Amino acid sequence: MRARDTDWDGVRLHVVTGKGGTGKTTVAAALALALASGGRRVLLVEVEGRQGIAQVFDLPPLPYEERKIAVAPGGGDVHALAIDPEEAMLDYLEMFYGMRRAGKALTKMGVVDFATTIAPGFRDVLVTGKTTEAVRRKGKDGRRIYDAVVLDAPPTGRVARFLNVTSEVAGLARVGPIKNHADLVNGVVSSPETAVHFVTLLEEMPVQETLDGLDELREAGLPPGGIFTNMVRESLLPASVLDAAAKGRFDPAELALGLKAAGLAEGGADAAAVADALTEEIAEHAHRTRLERRERRSLDTSGRPRYELPLLSDGVDLAGLYELAESIHAQGAA
Repeated sequence: MRARDTDWDGVRLHVVTGKGGTGKTTVAAALALALASGGRRVLLVEVEGRQGIAQVFDLPPLPYEERKIAVAPGGGDVHALAIDPEEAMLDYLEMFYGMRRAGKALTKMGVVDFATTIAPGFRDVLVTGKTTEAVRRKGKDGRRIYDAVVLDAPPTGRVARFLNVTSEVAGLARVGPIKNHADLVNGVVSSPETAVHFVTLLEEMPVQETLDGLDELREAGLPPGGIFTNMVRESLLPASVLDAAAKGRFDPAELALGLKAAGLAEGGADAAAVADALTEEIAEHAHRTRLERRERRSLDTSGRPRYELPLLSDGVDLAGLYELAESIHAQGAA
């Protein structure tokens, strides 16, 4: 289902996931810019410690603090936060136990690493909790500090477990601050205020991972969002030419005549050689186009809104990021 003007106005937490290599962080950054356009304030969060946000925006490594990193079209602001699980643990100890100083001592002793190693789900609760706190946070005027929060989440295969914090802490605590904190986090993550978006390419493996990921979300009771198909290449040839090439009915001799008439090849032999090479390229392009059509049909079976982002010929620099943001906004995803 190709999406136009999809209403995400009620969504405050946009979780972005995808198979590695699909451009997940780039799409998350572009989505944050698109959501901030027109004067809104958006927080872009990463949790994997790769400093991907800094790389995309061509910035030095980000510290563990919220800071403004970009101005969106129309004057909105994008802030960023690279969450460090150790620092999130200290925040947690301060928030619930008033033990930040003691927490620092525990960090030096390696107790924090030990705790999150034997209970990896607790690490997810910490970083997800820090994100949802930003979603809920209000200023002195009672209004939310951020109009939206975009979370650059772990890859598709781990996202349902990462977000399903209630399940993750079930074996850790049944009562007390940890359980209460997890319930608070889950209240945001599983609500209509949250949407989990998937980034994919028009290739079999990432498309299948996307469909599997959507099934896992539904089973976990988590809210699916849209599908962002990244790096889409527009066909430069008419459908009739592609269909003929795919069926092996494209005549290189006719192409050679056309090349000679246009002055693009000298002599019969040269024209024929160029025509043969071009015919192979056209056949490959036609084959790839047919495969991409098939993958689009597969994505349409999900029933989720779908957005297509172009392949940028010059790569994704800062100007390219704004171009992707404009495409997202034009398709109604922000």
